Amino acid sequence: MKILVTGAAGYIGSHVAERLKSLGNEVVGLDNFSDYYDVSLKKLNAKALEEKGIRIEKIDLRYSEELQNLPADFNYIFHFAAQPGISAASSFEDYLGNNVIGTKNLLDFAFKNKNLNLFVNIATSSIYGIHAAFDESVPPTPVSHYGVTKLAAEQLVLESSRLGDIKACSLRLYSVYGPRERPEKLYTKLIANAFKNIPFPLYKGSENHLRSFTYVQDIVDGVVSVIGLEDIVNNEIINLGTEEENTTQHGIEIVEQILNKKIDLQIVEARSGDQLRTKAVIDKARKLLDYNPKTSLYEGLKVQVEWYQNNFL
Repeated sequence: MKILVTGAAGYIGSHVAERLKSLGNEVVGLDNFSDYYDVSLKKLNAKALEEKGIRIEKIDLRYSEELQNLPADFNYIFHFAAQPGISAASSFEDYLGNNVIGTKNLLDFAFKNKNLNLFVNIATSSIYGIHAAFDESVPPTPVSHYGVTKLAAEQLVLESSRLGDIKACSLRLYSVYGPRERPEKLYTKLIANAFKNIPFPLYKGSENHLRSFTYVQDIVDGVVSVIGLEDIVNNEIINLGTEEENTTQHGIEIVEQILNKKIDLQIVEARSGDQLRTKAVIDKARKLLDYNPKTSLYEGLKVQVEWYQNNFL
């Protein structure tokens, strides 16, 4: 099959593109190589994908004309491209353009693909709000521009499936960590600062936040499992994560244990819109996708530390 992955040079998108290629599919990746974080890291990911036979096109979904020369012959579209996180450096226009306008332009392109089996939207637990510990039937109450615009993007996709224009589903991911995690995210920054002997900035009170920290390959398992289940997942929202909860403090202690080193912490002001708790309720994913995440936080963080050592030291 021929599969399109947007945001393919990014963190989770690159892992999914690799898995899809390993399953024997032709995979084309799109990325705008945004400077939201160090572009050289995205180029490293893109190079790894290209070495495995995955073509990466530099396309910015905010501009519909950039999609005009892309052949409309895909069987699946996995949509990871987005303005992520709750950084103060991102404006509302950044979230609106990348998450809403970009998704609408991609949908317009998707309608042209006559052999499209499924459009897979990648959403986030941030849609639920401060406490994300619910099943998919609970009304969302996002508290950040990121969560609001990702909810809008999700509804644009599901509107298309409700109308029968395409088959589509939306997967809400929970607190994903592992190799290639973005540099400003918790564990990559924690590991980097530990090796550099730099204090780690910990948001006030966040040591007590509860998270469904989910290893990236467990997430990939769930994402790719929708293939062949188009009729079952069409018009569905599905949580993907782990039912295991850990505090941020416990995660820090695990990294210290792996490194055999105490990490200096610098308490900084709390962020507006930060979630207090994420706990993935995955009954639906188990039922529809036979989804079963297995990687413990210690096992996953050990791999992430090794990845950092091999690539940056």
